[in-house]
Amino acid sequence: MYISKISINNFRNFKKKEIIFNDGVNVIIGHNNSGKTNLIKALSLVIDNERPKRLNSDDFNKNVTLDDLKAFPPKISISVTITKGKEETPDDLVTISNWLTKLDSSYEALLTYEFFLPEKKLKEYINALSEITSETPNAIEKAWKILKHDFIRFYVYKIWGGVITNQATADSESLQKFDFQFLDAIRDVERDMLTGRNTLLREIFDFFMDYEIKIDEDKTPEEKHSEIKAKKELFSAQADVLIEDLSERIKAGKQEILSYAEKTGASFNNAKPTFEGSISENEMYSVLKLIVEYESGIKIPATHNGLGYNNLIFMSLLLAKMQVNADVDYLDNNAKVFTTLAIEEPEAHLHPAMQYKFLKFLNENKKEKKVRQIFVTTHSTHITSAVSLDEIICLYNEDGETLIGYPNKVFPADKNKKYVQRFLDATKSDMLFAQKILFVEGMAEQLLMSIFANYINKSLEDNHVAVINVGGRYFEHFLHLFDGSKENTIAKQIVCITDRDPERKEKPNGSFKKCYPYEYNQNSTIFDYTTNPSADSYVKGTHQNITFFSPAIDKGKTLEYELLMSNPSLKLLLTDSISNKSELENLMTTFDTDGSTVDDLLNILRDSDENTRINESINLNTDLSDEEKKKSIIASRYLNSVGKGENALELSYILSNNLAKRGTVDFIEFNVPQYIKDAIEEICQ
Repeated sequence: MYISKISINNFRNFKKKEIIFNDGVNVIIGHNNSGKTNLIKALSLVIDNERPKRLNSDDFNKNVTLDDLKAFPPKISISVTITKGKEETPDDLVTISNWLTKLDSSYEALLTYEFFLPEKKLKEYINALSEITSETPNAIEKAWKILKHDFIRFYVYKIWGGVITNQATADSESLQKFDFQFLDAIRDVERDMLTGRNTLLREIFDFFMDYEIKIDEDKTPEEKHSEIKAKKELFSAQADVLIEDLSERIKAGKQEILSYAEKTGASFNNAKPTFEGSISENEMYSVLKLIVEYESGIKIPATHNGLGYNNLIFMSLLLAKMQVNADVDYLDNNAKVFTTLAIEEPEAHLHPAMQYKFLKFLNENKKEKKVRQIFVTTHSTHITSAVSLDEIICLYNEDGETLIGYPNKVFPADKNKKYVQRFLDATKSDMLFAQKILFVEGMAEQLLMSIFANYINKSLEDNHVAVINVGGRYFEHFLHLFDGSKENTIAKQIVCITDRDPERKEKPNGSFKKCYPYEYNQNSTIFDYTTNPSADSYVKGTHQNITFFSPAIDKGKTLEYELLMSNPSLKLLLTDSISNKSELENLMTTFDTDGSTVDDLLNILRDSDENTRINESINLNTDLSDEEKKKSIIASRYLNSVGKGENALELSYILSNNLAKRGTVDFIEFNVPQYIKDAIEEICQ
């Protein structure tokens, strides 16, 4: 069996939500305050038998009206659905039999936690809040204060089993069969695990003592019992020898110690204090300490380890304890049936390699059936990049409402899902955590977008925007994840910046090849033309959360081309890695010369097949003004002179340094291309 679903009503940031779980590992992700911790807390209120279940007024969802509060006292309801899973044990159905809501080829059971004001206090509550009206200053705050100060102490909690309308209390004996181990984000593992004085280690020691005998399949239970009993008796006899030796060594000193007791009157009625003792195996556990031994033979206490290392050790001990709790031979009727492990932010103190090792460790324990179901909350892109999309549940906040996305349920074709799964490395999986996403085609855009935003006095970082390079025009694969018009998606704001990339082919059977914007649609008799089809897929205002931006269809090409169309004489853009640098400098100088003509710029071009094409195409174009033609010549030569990766790195450095001079005489004006400016302003709203 496994927990297939949780329904949360009126608890913290969850107004009314249902979340579907996997039979196995569930990786719950989301930005800060998206509700990850609250989800685990809600789960623990139902099935964790070790933690307090009373709540307070701050645990209610506060997104209610005054009329709602006045009409009825708020109530928290959390329901957990338990379903037949892939791995079943004979005790599963027996454990949840009293809570069944469906029994056919499969089964479903329901457990519901409720925190509510008893009915006998209802009238008193309504009378107390009736004095508050909408005209009352701070009316809603005052209503909550009345609840907190006068009524929260009367609230009670119940756990119901089965259909909620039956109001049948879940039997505690069956509830005790659930083992919910929770490791929260703020943890003191040194306090919890490092010596045998701790309850956790004592229980584990006791279970694994003489383990080679307990797991020996060739021995009968009677033989195991007899052999272990003999070891215990031998230990007791050896311990008695040690105690006698200790008593003999302290014999003389004991008389001196106890003489003080006689003088103070502690000895009376012929009763004299003395020292005796015995020691059991359990008592000896307290002298054991967790140490780490290196290959060199050096041993150090675990207290000297880093926090991350100790966290991994502690997680292993938790799983060992769960094995103890589930062992029927050891605990008989007290053994747990359903073991669940919940870990909050396992990446705390773990570097990326350790995070991968941790995930492998969890999956191995799941396969070995040492734990039935695992819940992990995380901010780590390293963890999300290492798990399957099937295991990820995404929480996010939209206009104050907590929403849930299931990445494995959104893809129309398996190829889309496989593409995204391969794509999600540790840097790109940031898209799952960011509040907004700016998708770009390549490295140049990814490096430069944040700088461009700063030039127009915007900040992508302040607006929680992740810039994701999809490595081409592959936006559609990822948009399935975020399309807010469809179910199960992560409907955050998405902006895509794409090149226009005009192309043409000779009729009738030629193949499409890149062309310049000034060649586009200039000779329809000889050529067919096309541009990037995705550029016009999501025009602004046509989709609820996705917008595309690109250069103008008849004038645009790529980022590099557009940079020079917007800054035709800006020599700042001529980086060290660029070729034809002196030619471009001459073009820019000529462009700035009063009275310069298109021919003046064309005459600067060196002899080459590509320059001949530029010359002929510019002269054939009758749509552009001379000013636009001059810009186009410079933009074309710049585009043909840059290597994208290295040039983008140099540009980001140069533009950043220039930006730092803003407000001084050394600052050089730089114009962000209009389509990029529009995209940044859209995502930064």
